[in-house]
Amino acid sequence: MNNRIIKWIDQRFPLSSFVKHDLTEYPTPRNLSYWWNFGFLAGFVLMLQVATGIFLAMHYKADVTLSFDSIQHIMRDVNYGWLLRFMHATGASAFFLVIYIHMARTLYYGSYRAPRELMWWTGQGLLLMLMATAFMGYLLPWGQMSFWGATVITNLFRATPFFGEQVVIWLRGDYGVGDATLTRFFSLHYLLPFLIIGGVLVHLVALHTVKSSNPSGIDLAAKDNIPFHPYFTIKDLYGLGIFLIVYCIFVFFLPNSLMEPANNIPANPMQTPTHIVPEWYFLPFYAILRSVPNLVGGVVAMGLSVMVFSFMPYLDRSRIPGGARYRPWYRAMFYLFAVDMVVLGYVGYTPPSDQSIVMGKIATFFYFAMFVLLPFISRKEEQWLIRRGLPSDVKALVASEAKEKIKLPDQRRSGDIK
Repeated sequence: MNNRIIKWIDQRFPLSSFVKHDLTEYPTPRNLSYWWNFGFLAGFVLMLQVATGIFLAMHYKADVTLSFDSIQHIMRDVNYGWLLRFMHATGASAFFLVIYIHMARTLYYGSYRAPRELMWWTGQGLLLMLMATAFMGYLLPWGQMSFWGATVITNLFRATPFFGEQVVIWLRGDYGVGDATLTRFFSLHYLLPFLIIGGVLVHLVALHTVKSSNPSGIDLAAKDNIPFHPYFTIKDLYGLGIFLIVYCIFVFFLPNSLMEPANNIPANPMQTPTHIVPEWYFLPFYAILRSVPNLVGGVVAMGLSVMVFSFMPYLDRSRIPGGARYRPWYRAMFYLFAVDMVVLGYVGYTPPSDQSIVMGKIATFFYFAMFVLLPFISRKEEQWLIRRGLPSDVKALVASEAKEKIKLPDQRRSGDIK
């Protein structure tokens, strides 16, 4: 019965060939570590956010006089509404955490390099859409921090040359953050996740065209890899189980730890909070914005701090495969960059003071200095490693001028460099 149904579908739609090509028999390097689980986890959290968001939208009222009370109604009166809201709010933080780790893995192993530039750029586009979705969703509870955070962020668009005031009015739908702003932000917050799903499909097509990167940096032939199912299916499910344990701890025991207490107070345009802070996943970029005294310069610096990752395939001039595994200088820069991001997050969270302002300026300088110095350091590091004596396989790859996929000789094929 099942075979007849599948055969009937295959005559009208390539279901079996799609499942085999992109799921079960997709050739995957056998030495992928658990760091490669986070792409799957990102897709899972996206589906979780869409599902919970749809049910929350059934009870939410996008009206400045009703939105805050509708949140309380969801929490108190709707069956399991508290669970839906905590899952959605915690899921937003989980989404950014998973995406940031996924990006960090890509940067560490150099998976942004040729021929995977397009895959990297589609990922950057997804990050921008995710940031826009999270920003618009932050206004919906209509609490104090929601209102004033949206006021501060929308004011930044005044830095747009020639049309700054018009852009701010168009974005808000009014001269101030109000009912028109809430309505359009709710509409876009509901729409963008479906556009993100479309972007994810494009991202997966790009991934399955160039295949998953090997941790060693050396792409092997398809026959030297293994099918995705069942080994990596089980591996992803194991990682999902660990993720769900941590996720459920926050949902059931620590839901308010990821929410600003000021957001439990209804928005009051006549009372400004003592310290306006965004969600934790925006804090490093908010610190960069605050570190530049000029409005236009701060907005440009904040935007560039996100967009600069798109230039990584061209900033990294080294031809040594494997990313930071075989490049000590690049590895040191990666860890310094991670520490710098933590410092920027701390600066963004603390109220402005003389000490935090100086710390923020230093951290911002190091943030951009690492990208500026990367082309020179990567070239010098390659020359230094060659002088010190690279392994023969790596040296042959560095000497090669081929830009296509590189394969080791048959007698030396391996998933790692010995």
